[in-house]
Amino acid sequence: MNNRITSLFNIQYPVIQAGMIWASGWRLASAVSNAGGLGLIGAGSMYPAVLREHIQKCKQATGKPFGVNVPLLYPDIDQLINIILEEGVQIVFTSAGNPKTWTPVLKAAGIKVVHVVSSAAFALKSEAAGVDAVVAEGFEAGGHNGREETTTMVLIPSVCEQVKIPVIAAGGIGSGKAMAAAFALGASGVQVGSRFVATPEASSHINFKQAVVNAKEGDTMLSLKKLAPVRLIKNNFYQAVQQAEDNGADANALRTLLGRARAKSGMFEGNLEEGELEIGQVSALIHDIKPAAVVLEEIWTEFRDTIRRLNSLES
Repeated sequence: MNNRITSLFNIQYPVIQAGMIWASGWRLASAVSNAGGLGLIGAGSMYPAVLREHIQKCKQATGKPFGVNVPLLYPDIDQLINIILEEGVQIVFTSAGNPKTWTPVLKAAGIKVVHVVSSAAFALKSEAAGVDAVVAEGFEAGGHNGREETTTMVLIPSVCEQVKIPVIAAGGIGSGKAMAAAFALGASGVQVGSRFVATPEASSHINFKQAVVNAKEGDTMLSLKKLAPVRLIKNNFYQAVQQAEDNGADANALRTLLGRARAKSGMFEGNLEEGELEIGQVSALIHDIKPAAVVLEEIWTEFRDTIRRLNSLES
């Protein structure tokens, strides 16, 4: 397929693997890139030296394009950006912050920049900041989420109406049918997160991967809204947060309850009861763990089959 996203990143399929904390290291990123999509290293859970190691290993594992996802609110952001520049990374996805701050620096180095947004207003600001594309991420997505709670079905056409740059759809997309729906709404590509968590190449703990496979409809909820909204699998930690919020806990109290390394404990170390388990609603549709290349091929095949089936309705 040749469209705005495949041309922008020089990839075969307009499918981007999301840069997820504790899940998307060099193994997953390189596997997705080698299969024809765009793999992303998730820098959000990495110290600067660790990020450098993952970039270098990804270079060795694939000769195809890959990128790095960088949450802009992290305290070591300047060090992370310097490593990206020093290592010659060509594609950067930014999130959780103002794209005006670092986009000019990255663009000056010839890097293609994409920013993750949760509203059309933020998409317009990102376009004005000079990014090459935006990821419009709906309320269904895992991890940190937009306060607007706009669903993907509403967000994608809204963003596509207002910006001229390519739009990548995210949130609730884990199949070719969902990809076809996103394209019908105007997207030029999709970003897939939760489906790639349930792969051997994801760096997350097998306990967490199995929890994703076992998740049913309604097992995830948006939580910690007074801090930064995040979608979690319901467990003991989630219940403690809900009880605290029901009792009127303020942001400081919730921050104390969250503590440090809660996400690492859950997703990377496999503590399913007291850890923070970030995943999307689409987990209810994920039933097995399979290689990233197989996931990508299944998404693409189902996407093409769905388009053909819809085209046949015209006859």
